[in-house]
Amino acid sequence: MAVLYGEQQTLVNAGTTLDPGMANGTVRCFVEEITLASQGTSDTIVIGTLPKGCIPLYGVMNNSATLGGTATVAIGITGTTGKYRAAATKTSTVPEVFGVTAGIGDPLAADETVFITIAAAALPSSGTLRVMMFYTFN
Repeated sequence: MAVLYGEQQTLVNAGTTLDPGMANGTVRCFVEEITLASQGTSDTIVIGTLPKGCIPLYGVMNNSATLGGTATVAIGITGTTGKYRAAATKTSTVPEVFGVTAGIGDPLAADETVFITIAAAALPSSGTLRVMMFYTFN
């Protein structure tokens, strides 16, 4: 049986010093809570800022009520509204882990203001939506 190594471990084995965010980095998180109040399809909800140089890992979305059968929610930035979560419905109250492959795993070149984009239908009139974004930053 062969022993294989991922990209980062191959570099470590070769004696390369990695960016602390890629190996043994400090995981940080921002948490935002939104009171659902029929926010409409023309609304965006700013949920936090990822700092320049951080490495986005993943997010978790947790809601106390379903977000309806037709309302879609995307999480991203200006110009790439689905960078971290592509627009999709969320019809369950089970926590959802999200992270679009193209949006995670690489250091950010600039600060990013992260927001929710609502489409297709308004959000519910009551309940709570909580979004947590995890990233490394040293």
